[in-house]
Amino acid sequence: MQTRKAASRRVAENQEMPIDPLAWKSQVSHVDGFEFKHLNNLCYNELDDIPQCGSPKQAGKGRYGDCKSISLLILLYVLQGIPLGLATSIPLLLQSHRISYSEQALFSLVFWPFSLKLLWAPLVDAIFSRRFGRRKSWLVPTQYMLGIFMLFLARHIDALLEAGNVVAITASFFIFELLAATQDIAVDGWALTMLSKENVGFASTCNSIGHTAGYFLGNVLFLALESASFCNQYLRTEPSDVGIVTLSDFLHFWGVVFMVTTTLVAIFKSEARTFEKGQVAVHGVLATYQQLLCVLKLRSVGFAAADSVTGLKLVESGVPKAQLAMLAVPLVPLQVILPLVISRYTAGPRPLHIVSAAIPFRLLMGLVFALLVWWTPYIKTDSGFPMHYYMALLVSYALHQISLYSMFVAQMAFNAKVSDPTIGGTYMTLLNTMCNLGSNWPGTLVLWLVDPLSSIACKGATRSTELSCSTAQQAQLCTEVGGRCETIVDGYYIESVLCALLGLLWWWFVSPRLLGLQYLGLSAWKTKPQL
Repeated sequence: MQTRKAASRRVAENQEMPIDPLAWKSQVSHVDGFEFKHLNNLCYNELDDIPQCGSPKQAGKGRYGDCKSISLLILLYVLQGIPLGLATSIPLLLQSHRISYSEQALFSLVFWPFSLKLLWAPLVDAIFSRRFGRRKSWLVPTQYMLGIFMLFLARHIDALLEAGNVVAITASFFIFELLAATQDIAVDGWALTMLSKENVGFASTCNSIGHTAGYFLGNVLFLALESASFCNQYLRTEPSDVGIVTLSDFLHFWGVVFMVTTTLVAIFKSEARTFEKGQVAVHGVLATYQQLLCVLKLRSVGFAAADSVTGLKLVESGVPKAQLAMLAVPLVPLQVILPLVISRYTAGPRPLHIVSAAIPFRLLMGLVFALLVWWTPYIKTDSGFPMHYYMALLVSYALHQISLYSMFVAQMAFNAKVSDPTIGGTYMTLLNTMCNLGSNWPGTLVLWLVDPLSSIACKGATRSTELSCSTAQQAQLCTEVGGRCETIVDGYYIESVLCALLGLLWWWFVSPRLLGLQYLGLSAWKTKPQL
């Protein structure tokens, strides 16, 4: 079996090969024992050194010719990011009610619609009104439903949080994310035809910028305005026991925004008639699914503990959730500028090289997060945490965000480049589902395993019977009999080490094959209609 170093060297050699546009049709690359036949009908841009699909006439519009379309895509992705940001805020609110990590794992199921949307993506591609528009046929009613559901949820969510009804909260937000995932299918498919072929790689930049802004509004801004301590310290002259905004207020406001914005898009934005007649094939999509599954099924196992548990552990250690959320404010410029900076490379022919380079750095940051969680209880004082602790958190989060967003933007750019516009919604959903599955199932798994891997004992209790602190009820009983819960072994640290090792092994053995996907010609990704 060929070594990873030899395979990587051949990948590098292929990068340096001079490209002859006339000879490209018959060119073949060999990487790690695989043969990759290149695109049969490729036009080559000598100015940008970027291969572009389509005819030379389609390659002359320029990136600034799509400004209006790019602005609309960013707006749609902002709206898509708000439900995701709100859903990410709920675990921090639930943690304040001292629910178990098993219940946190139950709530993590709300993110699964983004991993399962492939099941109904073909419907979004195949069923539409030709007169209204292929993508608007789904985008407009879905966003109206999101707005109506937010207005409905606003009337009941505060009561559900007070009662600690995790099952009802999970069911509500699962429906919420289900609608958001459907909107995502329509927007991703529309991006492939809304932008010109030479600019389709910038769809990932729109996605990243829009998601960042929407996530900031739904997570950081909401948690800050919901926190009584933050509002009393920075926004009020007279203190109060509640924040300026409740979750129901926030949902009501954005429900109205969704309704108004959707109406404007429905009336003023026309859609190009790019759909084709004939039956849509699925054979090519399924073949691509099988090809990518073997490569991407363990993609994010190494990041699971850092991404899913670290924030909850910091809140458990006493870090105020509002202060933790506000750490994201200085990172917003970084999250907006970074996709623009790396778009020069992600819009090129080899965006997956950025993914491969960022993986080991992101794995290292997972271990740094574990070290910060261990350090947190020792640095806490009666007045809270010192400034240098928050600076350490900020720097760590900034470094983590650089690796995370580099991977995200590069991966989305690759997906947009290889997707077949004929079934753009399904194809983009297929590729993005691989990424989401690689993030969601490990995240749910590590949350479930935190409690079983941990050992927590009740110390100093007056009762002679040995007590456990594995559940909230047992922890309360320990306190009532004069004891305190002490963690003997924290499963989070075990998971952090195991995730880092698994991720490193994946990167070492599978990364060359991941890079090899870039050398497949676009014809290899096209679907073939079945008559």
